[in-house]
Amino acid sequence: MTPATAVVAGSVLAAALLMTACDGFHAGHISAGGAPVGTARGIDEAYAQRDACLARNAAERALAGASLHARAQALALACATETNALITASSRGDSAIAGAIRDDSAFRALGVVLRTPAVN
Repeated sequence: MTPATAVVAGSVLAAALLMTACDGFHAGHISAGGAPVGTARGIDEAYAQRDACLARNAAERALAGASLHARAQALALACATETNALITASSRGDSAIAGAIRDDSAFRALGVVLRTPAVN
């Protein structure tokens, strides 16, 4: 066996050992934040549903004469069900996380209102 062949054979053996060692490891089982992938997926889906609700309801909440704040508040309220689902998926009973999600929903509602012209 030549030195080059020995190196290739050693590399193949090392790769095979690594693959065998990782056989019991379920890649993707834990997300980068430490949550199981299923939980992270549920959170992502809840965010998407909340954002879709905000976009879907923006025109309906674009009331003539209403202030931006009132329109944003009405929009956030219209999507309270989606926000609560996001809180359930994310907070694990932590009131600080729930409050941050509610604040984020109100902030996003304001952003959507700013991009949606008022109905005349």
